[in-house]
Amino acid sequence: MQRSVENELLAVIRRLERRIAEQDAFIAELKATIAARDKRIEVLEAELSKMKKNSSTSSKPPSGDIVKPPRGGRRRSKGKIGGQPGHAKHERTPFSPEQVDKVHEHTLKDCPDCGSPVELIDDSPCVIQQAELEKKPLRVDEHRGLVYWCAICQKKHTAPLPAEVERAGLVGPRLTAVVAYLKGGCHASFSTIRKYLRDVLGITVSRGQLRKVVGKVSRALEVAYNEIVGQLPQEGRLNIDETGHKENGEKFWTWCFRAEAFTFFKIAGSRGSDVLFELLGREFDGALGCDYFSAYRKYMKEVDILVQFCLAHLIRDVRYLTTLRSPATVAYGERLLGGLRGLFRIFHQYEAEPSERLKKRLERQCSAIVAMAVDDVPTTREAQNMATRFQKHGHAYFVFITTPGLDPTNNIAEQAIRFVVIDRLVTQGTRSERGREWCERIWTVMATCAQKGRSAFNFILETVESYFANRPTPSLIKLEPALVRSG
Repeated sequence: MQRSVENELLAVIRRLERRIAEQDAFIAELKATIAARDKRIEVLEAELSKMKKNSSTSSKPPSGDIVKPPRGGRRRSKGKIGGQPGHAKHERTPFSPEQVDKVHEHTLKDCPDCGSPVELIDDSPCVIQQAELEKKPLRVDEHRGLVYWCAICQKKHTAPLPAEVERAGLVGPRLTAVVAYLKGGCHASFSTIRKYLRDVLGITVSRGQLRKVVGKVSRALEVAYNEIVGQLPQEGRLNIDETGHKENGEKFWTWCFRAEAFTFFKIAGSRGSDVLFELLGREFDGALGCDYFSAYRKYMKEVDILVQFCLAHLIRDVRYLTTLRSPATVAYGERLLGGLRGLFRIFHQYEAEPSERLKKRLERQCSAIVAMAVDDVPTTREAQNMATRFQKHGHAYFVFITTPGLDPTNNIAEQAIRFVVIDRLVTQGTRSERGREWCERIWTVMATCAQKGRSAFNFILETVESYFANRPTPSLIKLEPALVRSG
């Protein structure tokens, strides 16, 4: 009896042990599942954080912030539309007397109230200046080479036409410059230009003819463009940026080089450092302002030049850390942001009243930022990447303190390249090497003339006239800045 009870107890114990083993295996499986899901959640949250990046937390352009606006509409401001109280009124400068072609004087014979005779007095008249197009804005010139007979040679001889007339062909220099300006400066398509010429100017020109006109302007601008290519390696300071370019489904890159006297564009098949080596060479001795893209770091390492990495990009990358899930990473990002805010407070004081004492404060603040970036770093990948960046290149963000004239941000290059981004959106890119050459040259002209406050149309016209007459074309580098910038 006792043995049977013991056997039953042993059987119960074995069953319990099997159940416990099964439950342990089930718990271990649940733990593995939970760990895998936690890992998946972490990955998804990181991806979500990247998708939620905007222009304030990354290098995305501000236009990307409004592609998909949040639902619910925009909150209306309580202020009225238009100029606000205290805002200075802006009025255009009147035409000068030399610019006025004709003056129309309007008189009174009788008093408009009582009908009595009136007397002209010396007082300021009411003036409205009105600009208007001529009814026939297009002039058509016909050039004839008369035919002569030589009795001695027994041959006919035709008088030669002027070389500039033959090179221009159907479209004269000024109209050629208009077509080029519409195409390169106003992002107009050949179809749009054709409609404008037909409906406004009264001349019908085929799309093929318009392509030839633009090709002539491109060749006319070649000398001015190549002069800048040769000048690039001699510059003491360059700000550089790049953006994508489309051509028949292939990926190209538009590089922008902003110097003190000009802005230069180059469309290349690469976004790598080989473009920098090709254009600047290995003997370049100036300073570069740029973002933290790898091509600049490679060029910086191999050529050993002075580089100012963009502080605005750094601030956006640091601000991104404060949007992540990890509290330690958020605290790390907030700490760096606080240091950068302190730097700019001192920097603005230094700009207002430069002194050696403020400069020393700036240098100490920079060293403090680098120190806080590499000390007590959270274990998250994003924080570790930021710390590594500061360990390798932290001081390259603060070169502007010891190098007068160097900007702490790369804003001037980014501003110059916006025109190209708009052109890409409107025109959908290029279709051939000749199209690329045209874009490089006309963008360089448009940006450099804007930089110097000069009329791009006038420069194109002068270049075209010189090219047609086989004279030296004007230089973009030697183009003097306007005393008063155009509006």
